[in-house]
Amino acid sequence: MKRKIILTILILFLAVFSYFFLGRETPKGDIVWGVNFSQKHAQNLGLDWKEVYSALIHDLGARNIKVASYWDLLEKEDGQYDFEDLDWQLETAKENGVSVMLVVGMKSPRWPECHIPEWAKGLTKEEQQEKILEFINTLVSRYRENSAISMWQVENEPFFPFGECTWADKEFLKMEVEFVRALDDRPVIISDSGEGSFWFQAASIGDVVGTTMYRKVWVWQIEKYFTYPFPPVFYGRKANLINLFFDKEVICVELQAEPWGPELLYTSPPEEQAKTMNLDKFKENIEYAEKTGLSGFYLWGAEWWYWMKEKQGQDQIWQEARNLFK
Repeated sequence: MKRKIILTILILFLAVFSYFFLGRETPKGDIVWGVNFSQKHAQNLGLDWKEVYSALIHDLGARNIKVASYWDLLEKEDGQYDFEDLDWQLETAKENGVSVMLVVGMKSPRWPECHIPEWAKGLTKEEQQEKILEFINTLVSRYRENSAISMWQVENEPFFPFGECTWADKEFLKMEVEFVRALDDRPVIISDSGEGSFWFQAASIGDVVGTTMYRKVWVWQIEKYFTYPFPPVFYGRKANLINLFFDKEVICVELQAEPWGPELLYTSPPEEQAKTMNLDKFKENIEYAEKTGLSGFYLWGAEWWYWMKEKQGQDQIWQEARNLFK
């Protein structure tokens, strides 16, 4: 009896391993390529953020951009909104035929992840949630007439415990999503870790699932660089399960194309940055992505490519990205 149990476990293990790690997916013929954009990140790199955003559209040729909206930039005082910068980003996209995925909520891309205004940091969780819904209501109501927006991303990796965030609440996330749906009928995308999740929670809530895709990163817990051992098929097979059980599409909303080291980019030396991202690694990650079988990828790091070109005199990655988009 004991041998039968062990044999059954072994067979199951081999079956699961074979499904997620062996074979390969069929590459998609028409992959949609896009970029992430963060006004904060561009500014922290010492760049003119409008100049970077314009270059992404006019020079790089990006026609799909995931734009991060930041609660602490848009509502610096309780109930007092300043939409000038975000208005400019969305109007510029509209004028140039760019499709925008707009991230809304408390948790938005880039450190510290949860971008809470100073005035809201002392509120209770319940009070913060009430203010977040007011913020979402104002934001979505303002931009739902903008044809450039293709979908709303509600929160950023809400199930992944990363960043300076004091709480996470799945039931509140559901409330946020239903709130957005009541205001507009465009799809809602929920993102989750590509390496640490099977995306079932995200698929149960959103209309589309967004995954991250990172290859080599610095792990603070062990103070070492780590390369994820997953083959491209790992992502494609997980996406097949989401399609089978939820009938929903999976796209990559963050494909690593920027360094991830022991320090934030703003203080990291170029030689340290090159350990996790350079032209060869950029090309490798694009080739890797193409083999997953996913149909869409938003590259993570376009602000850094521009910084490398303008501040470091190294435009190789920028030029390679231009070839990809054009």
